Amino acid sequence: QDGVSKSVDSTYYQSIIGSLLYVAIATRPDISQAVRVLSKFCASPTEAHLTASKRVPRYLKGTENLSLRFKKSVSETLTGYSDADWAGDLDDRHSTSGNLFILANGTISWMSKKQATVALSTAESEYVALSQATQEVIWLRRLLKDLGMFVDQPTVIHEDNKGAISIARNPVFHGRTKHIDIRYHFIREAIQNGDIDVKYIPSNEMIADILTKPLAKTQFMKLRDLMGMDKMD
Repeated sequence: QDGVSKSVDSTYYQSIIGSLLYVAIATRPDISQAVRVLSKFCASPTEAHLTASKRVPRYLKGTENLSLRFKKSVSETLTGYSDADWAGDLDDRHSTSGNLFILANGTISWMSKKQATVALSTAESEYVALSQATQEVIWLRRLLKDLGMFVDQPTVIHEDNKGAISIARNPVFHGRTKHIDIRYHFIREAIQNGDIDVKYIPSNEMIADILTKPLAKTQFMKLRDLMGMDKMD
């Protein structure tokens, strides 16, 4: 937070953030990370925060022809991506989790959220994010079954941290996991039950990265396209 900037009307700032949150949750996952960061300052916003918040509507105005596009494919398979930005919050050193799920070549569920506890390593922050993605995928699988879709194979969740994958698959990885809250270890049970399968993916192909941190323009646009954001006709 910029200590030099003057305070601004919090009600006005909150109205902007509230509107942006609605858009981020409903139709524009590409602004989720930016809105999450801006929402931290709703209690006492400054001119610097207000200026930053106005950049998001300008971005939306410049990309108003973009929307989530779903396309029919031969294999209607639910696919997930999970990522974390370790200690990315410079105020309290908490990490940020991001996950998204794609069906019919378009994103149907996404999340950008600060983790509740401080992670001691990149692998731990990725593991916590993976547990949140696992909760979401179990709910999505039940929803798809209720809608009449046949979901018999494990849902693949892509992860770019091999350490987190090892923790998820190896229940005797005691040295680096004994301090991790037990509630996060249900990932292992989900793997054993055949609900999920965790697979490695290179970091530059991790779509959920767009939900955890600011990115260079080229990488941002690449991941935005992979989310299923497409120009309307």
